[in-house]
Amino acid sequence: MVAELRECGVIRSPEVAAAFAKVPREKFAPEASLSAAYSVRDTVVTKRDAEGRATSSISAPWLQAEMLEAARLRPGARVLEVGSGGYNAALIAELVGPEGVVISMDIDPFVTGRATRFLAETGYPHVKVVLGDAERAADELGPFDVILVTIGAWDCPWGHLLAPGGRMIVPLRFCGLTRSFTFVREDDHFAGLNPTVCGFIPIQGAGAHREHTAALADRTVNLLVDAGPALDVAALDLALDGNRTEQWTGVTVGYGERFDTLHLWVATRTETFGVIRRDPERGSDRVEPAMRWFTPALVTPDSFAYLTLRPEQRKDGERGQRRYELGVYGHGRSGDDLVRRLALEVVTWNSEWRAHPGPDFSLYPIGASVPAPAIGRIFPKRHTQLVMAWR
Repeated sequence: MVAELRECGVIRSPEVAAAFAKVPREKFAPEASLSAAYSVRDTVVTKRDAEGRATSSISAPWLQAEMLEAARLRPGARVLEVGSGGYNAALIAELVGPEGVVISMDIDPFVTGRATRFLAETGYPHVKVVLGDAERAADELGPFDVILVTIGAWDCPWGHLLAPGGRMIVPLRFCGLTRSFTFVREDDHFAGLNPTVCGFIPIQGAGAHREHTAALADRTVNLLVDAGPALDVAALDLALDGNRTEQWTGVTVGYGERFDTLHLWVATRTETFGVIRRDPERGSDRVEPAMRWFTPALVTPDSFAYLTLRPEQRKDGERGQRRYELGVYGHGRSGDDLVRRLALEVVTWNSEWRAHPGPDFSLYPIGASVPAPAIGRIFPKRHTQLVMAWR
């Protein structure tokens, strides 16, 4: 596992490599086989709710390594981990050493009970595991040199707990997307560095956020938008059963090529931005999204359009890597209009922003006066405002 993490570039320091080499991951995931526990790309689900949805897990090693490298942990540091499980806290304990302080907090007693037991059994009883809602329960425990969040947070209420020069690693959710940011203080705000595409189980408790969702086609197709009018599930189901509009853009991508800045560009341009997801276990032949998990979509209460792809048509005798053309499928009364709008943004992204590294992010207090970016969007939350600006 360590060799593979080094090879793919997510482990870059000898300290992080040593921590991963020492902490026995399988001891924190007794429900998983050894191959599953040490799979670089896979999470280990440790608890599900009554409907089968995961409510607790151990993150994939590649993502844990990426976040720990971003944290720049040093011996003697005080660290708050929001979202427990034990394994990541043990890695942190290795990096901060015996003179450091690690506090791991979770709202679920099942999770904190497991973490406490596993940490003691593997030689890390000095890690303090706290049962509580991290929205406020950590206020009396700071300040911290590093705050590392391992659940999907819709907001970031922990900035006041950060010591001067500290760093917050937070997987922040906006518009149905999640990016893990490294937040560092700059004057009256935090700069959001190194946005990393990721997915986490949503935060519970006071920090939870209810997005608008619609489960269609016997719950095999799911639409999600962050805000706006509630979705009409019956109308959207009816739209899915109706005729489909399609438009192909002429924009192509290679196999395995990342194009996540397209997600951010479309989210910048329209407040109807959402995502569509096809159930990966049961599947559905009703939709053909471009990606397995969260595919960009434009969603209104009764209509939607989403990104799809097809193999590029080759000329006779043409060889080389297979490429795929991006297109848009639409359903519902406003499907034609949504298809045209989404296709236009794909073409605009390709011609003007595809070679761009992506937008800048910053995080301001909710009451701060923030000028609107010339090209961008402000996402207001309870405690903060996330600013996305293309320059």
